[in-house]
Amino acid sequence: MLQSLAGSSCVRLVEQHRSAWCFALLVLGYLLYLVFGAVVFSSVELPYEDLLRQELGKLKQRFLEEHACLSEQQLEQFLLRVLEASNYGVSVLSNASGNWNWDFTSSLFFASTVLSTTGYGHTVPLSDGGKAFCIIYSVIGIPFTLLFLTAVVQRIIVYVTRRPVLYFHIRWGFSKQIVAIIHAIVLGFITVSCFFLIPAAIFSVLEDDWNFLESFYFCFISLSTIGLGDYVPGEGYNQKFRELYKIGITCYLLLGLIAMLVVLETFCELHELKKFRKLFYVKKDKEEDQVNIMEHDQLSFSSISDQAASMKDDQKADEPFVTSQSPTSNDSSLNN
Repeated sequence: MLQSLAGSSCVRLVEQHRSAWCFALLVLGYLLYLVFGAVVFSSVELPYEDLLRQELGKLKQRFLEEHACLSEQQLEQFLLRVLEASNYGVSVLSNASGNWNWDFTSSLFFASTVLSTTGYGHTVPLSDGGKAFCIIYSVIGIPFTLLFLTAVVQRIIVYVTRRPVLYFHIRWGFSKQIVAIIHAIVLGFITVSCFFLIPAAIFSVLEDDWNFLESFYFCFISLSTIGLGDYVPGEGYNQKFRELYKIGITCYLLLGLIAMLVVLETFCELHELKKFRKLFYVKKDKEEDQVNIMEHDQLSFSSISDQAASMKDDQKADEPFVTSQSPTSNDSSLNN
């Protein structure tokens, strides 16, 4: 008897704080995923780093033995200066790119990476004025870019996602949820093909030192705005049509970022994902809302009806791909 009462009380406690338990599991899962990534990266990359350190140590020792007139301190000072210049995108190698890092096309490419928060890091401002302007430019430009991308995506998704799903739902009578899932999968496949596979094949041809995997890696790192900077296109020696190539890459990054956001927005509007996300949200206290409403003595009938209508609109907004028009009006609009 006591065990059944304790079990029922535990179940009741879990149900009352379901959102908090789900959030705690989410935090725990995220921390475990971070640890898992650290373990894998460390086990995979640490041996390569050790081999590289040994190789560099042997090369340095051999160089000092062949040039006895040069001290180790002088060599390290020279290498330190070379590495500092390399961090700013300037190389002392004879086969390095002879193009300037701050011509117009390169600056346009840099501005696009700053505003999209990709930030490859291969080219950075050298002067104090450039660093100060970069801060001001980013503070204004990044929110402006988010506003621009949001407005573009909201307009594209109407024609790319909502209308096609509504068309198949009304014309063919398929379930809206099933159509939405199939449409999201097809849209994701098209996006991967047009902005990952095909560009990766093109980059593997245009870039001499890149294979297909490295090109695909660059596309993913760029369009996901990770921007590690280990692969940057258009920086090879005697790159043909470099200015036009840089402008094309800038356009590719902008269009690819928009496509990625459209796909993410499409998946976020799926009914199943909405239900899954709500598991981790804090639920509103309906009783407290009702008490606050009843305390207002000057509520008119029109205001109450407006609130009811707004609540209905909110419920419709939670459903995937629902519009305020009736099915007959939608059917007639589709026929037109």
